[in-house]
Amino acid sequence: MHEAATDPRPMNGPEEAPAPSAAISVSAVIPIYNEEENLDELDAELRAVLCGLDRACEILYVDDRSTDGSRDRLRALVAQHAGHAVRTRLVLLRRNFGQTAALAAGFEQAEGEIVVALDGDGQNDPKEIPKLIETLEGGCDVASGWRRDRFDHWARVVPSRVANRLISSISKVDLHDHGCTLKAYRGDLLRELHLYGEMHRFIPVYLARQGARVVEVEVSHRPRRKGVSKYGSDRIFKVLLDLVLILFMSRYFTRPMHFFGQAAILFAGLFVAVGGLMTIFKLGLLPLIGIDYQADFVQTPLPALAGTLFASAVLSLFFGVLGEILIRAYFELQGLRPFVVQAIESSEGGEPLKRDGD
Repeated sequence: MHEAATDPRPMNGPEEAPAPSAAISVSAVIPIYNEEENLDELDAELRAVLCGLDRACEILYVDDRSTDGSRDRLRALVAQHAGHAVRTRLVLLRRNFGQTAALAAGFEQAEGEIVVALDGDGQNDPKEIPKLIETLEGGCDVASGWRRDRFDHWARVVPSRVANRLISSISKVDLHDHGCTLKAYRGDLLRELHLYGEMHRFIPVYLARQGARVVEVEVSHRPRRKGVSKYGSDRIFKVLLDLVLILFMSRYFTRPMHFFGQAAILFAGLFVAVGGLMTIFKLGLLPLIGIDYQADFVQTPLPALAGTLFASAVLSLFFGVLGEILIRAYFELQGLRPFVVQAIESSEGGEPLKRDGD
């Protein structure tokens, strides 16, 4: 264990001021998994930046059940900075759930009006946080980092760029770097968000579908100085599958009949086309369209194909109706609404309820 882990003495610096009583303005959320060697340097850099913001800030570390000494080191950092200007909290997950779950746990606990997320490997530079906050307060809802010059191995960079282009093309949210964790969000938007799978990289896509304004900000990137990367090439396939899910959730979650109904129409159209071809076979009209084929249509796969298409059309309609019933039960039983109110303005005067930048 680190020697500093048992040292309760506070560090010298501007963070020794008493903790502010004001509401938290900025929350920094950092998911951690086996990053013991990077924690001291990252914490010092992050604390220096947040102290320089001249506003109430907090640091939220989320330990994703690290197997090295990260958890003990994080506990020491929390104890070491007790009572300091930048509040430090630690969320401990019971097992390793993955980066998306770790971020979701941090977002759930974050109290800041602005929430900044960054990786725990030291490659995201905390000095970029003021730039992201300034962009956010300039009139957008998400300030998304873009690592133009990356210091990763080409085997990781090339697939990432391909995935970014594909995600931008399909989602219509044009970002160069969907995978950059370094982002700033309005806290009220994140508190309405539920993350699963590898969906942390799709937060801007999901929020944009809800009407949020997303702006990309170029940020610096640093080579990994200590520790080992946790990313593998298999993530690209998980990302593509999650992209299909997020697009369905954002476009058709409240109207599943539209999705399954379109599928039913497609299958029905194909069924009619195959039925027409079967009729041509049956009436012996193939020579009229330039095909010299004398077999009866029952000797072809057309009947089986027609039956499959018909059944698919009927099942699609069934799933559409079932989906509508489930969605209505989902909203009504929990008292939820399929919309989000941004502001309410009244003719009776008073300040309208709206966020900065509206």
